[in-house]
Amino acid sequence: MTSKDAGNQERDKYVDWLRALSLVVVVVWHWAFTILVWKPHGPEPTSPLGFTSGLWILTWLLQVLPLFFYVGGHVHLLSWHRAKQRGVGIGSFVWRRIRALALPALFLSGVWVAIGSAVTFTFQVDWMWRVVLLVLSPLWFLGVYLVLIALLPVALWLHQRYDVLTLIWLGGAALVVDVVRFRYGVDWVGWLNMIIVWGLAHQAGFFYDRIVALPRRYDVALLWTGLFALFGLVYSGIYPGSMVGVPGDKWSNMAPPTFVIVALLLFQIGLVEVLRPAMERVLERPGWRRVNDFINRYALPLFLFHTTGMAISLGLSWWLLGTLGSTIPPDGEWWIERPIAIIGPLICTAPVIYLFGRRRTPITRRRNEEIGGSVGSEHG
Repeated sequence: MTSKDAGNQERDKYVDWLRALSLVVVVVWHWAFTILVWKPHGPEPTSPLGFTSGLWILTWLLQVLPLFFYVGGHVHLLSWHRAKQRGVGIGSFVWRRIRALALPALFLSGVWVAIGSAVTFTFQVDWMWRVVLLVLSPLWFLGVYLVLIALLPVALWLHQRYDVLTLIWLGGAALVVDVVRFRYGVDWVGWLNMIIVWGLAHQAGFFYDRIVALPRRYDVALLWTGLFALFGLVYSGIYPGSMVGVPGDKWSNMAPPTFVIVALLLFQIGLVEVLRPAMERVLERPGWRRVNDFINRYALPLFLFHTTGMAISLGLSWWLLGTLGSTIPPDGEWWIERPIAIIGPLICTAPVIYLFGRRRTPITRRRNEEIGGSVGSEHG
């Protein structure tokens, strides 16, 4: 029985897979495709997309944060329904979610701030703060996620009162923000889309069960709607083609997010639903089931500590080999090395996870569920 059967009460392995995939793709992207340039003021990251032609199209598949927020919204709704049945109030529910997610992020941030302070004042290394910033910068979306959790009572009320109209209003608001930003040059207003666009993706997760239950032709319709919207918006000349920031572009579709991310969300929801039947068959195999469980167990600790491992790997490379940074622009040898570029950061991240992220205490289990983790699919 697949998750398209309305009466299925079993754990939705496909949700687990999407959650793990979205986090692992972000980690691998950072490890393999971050070009670190060493300048007088310290390390500065850049992207190979700024030195290539046409590869930005891959970001339509590899920029998976819309999918992450979508799955997170679905998990929050299920978790709230279960908590409500146990008599838990919405305030207590939200607070436990915020605490479970914020504590490990604050712990990691505190450790790196302490390291940055110690190195800066002991060795007078001013660029150490840039290292701290680079290590902690991927946690930005956890901050957005915490805000969305805090706004969960409002999101639930809107969903119950206005249903799908909420998505339409959020999409319209994101488009209005872009008009004011790009047509009238009010740049600061774009940051409102950090909540509006990601809030839309999170709110869309409330409709997960209904989307899953739709006939397959609607899955294909979603995919093509998102794809045509992406082509129309990107080739309008207003928006960049890449779904990540690229040096040289007028602006980024991600910082802050633009209406293009709404189109990307539609495309990715349609894509994962089209792929659902095949992937559910794959995930039923014992070997893949174990792989899925293993990845889900370590996906969040991997994300939290992956830049720490990357920093350790780069430090060891500089200490042992005297090399740090990359050649600009990247040459053929650099591209050939991409599959093995993740080995050093992976080896250096593993012991950090072993020391700080491997124990599955009750808080850890709740944190995994909070971030979109291993939960059952509850229908009705």
